[in-house]
Amino acid sequence: MKTNLLLAKGAFAAFAMFFTFSTTSAQIDKGWRQLFNGKDLNGWKHVGPGARYVKGGVTGSTGGMGLEYYTKEKFGNCVIRIVYRMQKFNSNAGVFIRIPIEPREPWMPVFYGYEVQIDNHPETSKENDYHVTGTLYSLTKPLAKPGKPGPQWNTMEITLDGPRTIVTVNGQRVTDYTEGQPTPKRVFDFEPYPGRRPDFGYIGLQNHGPEDVVFFKEVSVKSLR
Repeated sequence: MKTNLLLAKGAFAAFAMFFTFSTTSAQIDKGWRQLFNGKDLNGWKHVGPGARYVKGGVTGSTGGMGLEYYTKEKFGNCVIRIVYRMQKFNSNAGVFIRIPIEPREPWMPVFYGYEVQIDNHPETSKENDYHVTGTLYSLTKPLAKPGKPGPQWNTMEITLDGPRTIVTVNGQRVTDYTEGQPTPKRVFDFEPYPGRRPDFGYIGLQNHGPEDVVFFKEVSVKSLR
């Protein structure tokens, strides 16, 4: 009986090791690299008012308007995956891409990078077409509006393929924009300036203000090349 028990334990241990190895290998094969580890904001830096914090494996924010950007590298020719949820039924934030240089204050990325918007219900009718979740803020119209309200989780994938930017939200394509395509004129003084953005740039998470909190539990990247 003891021999059989030992053999059974050995077989179970071998299976567990194989399963762990297989799972790890599958994760490596997928090619996703975590930029937010769920424990702290190592590698990230905050500029502007407010702050981001980490609790329970997610990062939330206090105050605003500020930006938490990833300092270690610029990103291009990759897919960036963001898993987020709104604190309220609708909350406002953004994921910044193609920031040309390290930001020293929160408005430079707004004007010279792209903000991939998180906001299902813009406040004014003038903003409705160009300021909804998954669009390049004020520059592109949505192909779909699949954003889920809080407290449901959403998955956003941003593909940076050379000069082309593709955004999907919950599996549906919202934006497909290539540098050089026409964009509307600026309506508000807080909207970005037109012009080409770099193929590689810094990325960041916006904290919009104390009444607009969006929680992020995954920020990961996978190379296209």
